[in-house]
Amino acid sequence: MYLKPQDILFLLKLLAIKKESWAYNSLALELGMSTSEVHASAKRSLYTKLAIEDEVFGIRPNTINLSEFLNHGIQYSFAPQKGGMVRGLATSFAAEPLAEKFIDNNELPSVWPDPEGNIRGLSFSPLYKSAPNAAKKDSDLYELLVLVDAIRGGGSREKAIAIELLEEKIKAYVEIKKEEIKNE
Repeated sequence: MYLKPQDILFLLKLLAIKKESWAYNSLALELGMSTSEVHASAKRSLYTKLAIEDEVFGIRPNTINLSEFLNHGIQYSFAPQKGGMVRGLATSFAAEPLAEKFIDNNELPSVWPDPEGNIRGLSFSPLYKSAPNAAKKDSDLYELLVLVDAIRGGGSREKAIAIELLEEKIKAYVEIKKEEIKNE
């Protein structure tokens, strides 16, 4: 059983929704995937130990393993395809939370191709085909995808800052889960 890019999208969405409960069909709608695709992603995530399942919280990210994979493996497993000028949605160093960390050096921004996009830049393939639309619906997911894209295809400085910010977001998720466990 092999990990697929949509599995990472699924896991990032679980991080983004924090402590909210979820159902396969609602998550499928939010992610632009079929219910069976979400179910298969959950199954692969459990198999690869990037997710865990318990009776109280159901399936949730295994934050230690997910963090390790995102920091060290995703750039090799799901390297982006980069291309020419397109209209799209900013990603990587060109979008928040990274854009504020970099001085404008006249470098063209990385964008997910999108005819309704608000910026022109260099094409950067999204992690999964439905990621841009899912990101438009969920700002927390968008930020996580931006950070992952900086790790997937950014320079060493962008990667280092993205890893640091991603770790902060994962720690915040862990703290929410700890609080839930205390309240149970």
